[in-house]
Amino acid sequence: MRARAVYRKLTGRKIPFDPCELSTPRIHQAVLEAIAASGARPSGSHLDIGIGGGQLLRLIGARYPVKSFACDYTDQLMALAGQEVQLADLNREPLPYASNQFSLVTCIETIEHIENFRGIVREIHRVLQLGGLVVISTPNILNIRSRLRFFSSGFYNLFGPLSTEEGPNHSPLGHITPVNWFYLAHALMNSGFENLQVSVDKYQRRSVPAYALLAWPIRLMSRAGYRRDLKKYRSLSEKNSWSVRMMNSRDLLLGRTLIVTATKLRE
Repeated sequence: MRARAVYRKLTGRKIPFDPCELSTPRIHQAVLEAIAASGARPSGSHLDIGIGGGQLLRLIGARYPVKSFACDYTDQLMALAGQEVQLADLNREPLPYASNQFSLVTCIETIEHIENFRGIVREIHRVLQLGGLVVISTPNILNIRSRLRFFSSGFYNLFGPLSTEEGPNHSPLGHITPVNWFYLAHALMNSGFENLQVSVDKYQRRSVPAYALLAWPIRLMSRAGYRRDLKKYRSLSEKNSWSVRMMNSRDLLLGRTLIVTATKLRE
């Protein structure tokens, strides 16, 4: 309840949930599964960006021999006793860490709250060691329910109109930057990351009927667009065509939350 009261004070809004639980246990479990699937065995130092209550930090610390670091815009939500939180305004400041410091960086349900997600991706690349792993999650705006909402309203699921009178913690849930799979993958590859892998935390059951009706029409129409981009605009290549084809995969048409891992293999 303390974290909820602090959140109301910071945002001026009364909300029916605990902000420390915005990253649900299912997302945390999916992050742990993604780390294991990447083949990485983190050791040394781990940084969590957008730490919230610190639940993921605790889970990773219980599984891997790492020293925990936390970075967020406030330390008032931290629920782990004795855990220091380095404060930073990531819209205006770089990560307050040395280059090549961490073997693992997690940024879970955070980039949608930040104005310039590409800048954060570059900063993550800077602070990771060679061979280090990054895990980023964000709402999957490519799922069918989100696409249908965009078709009818112009807004994706979990994103909506923003008041021009609000401070940095915008409604709804502070989400100001929708980022789809392709643009996140593009930012990671342009920053020097390789070995990208994508997964989702769970399928949305309510999306299954729409998926049965619309998946094939979506894929058929996307083929025409693919050929146009390939032949007319010449914007497709061996490096990015695979990530374009992923846009209409079953995982992205049904998945709730996007989980992406990538490895730093070069400076």
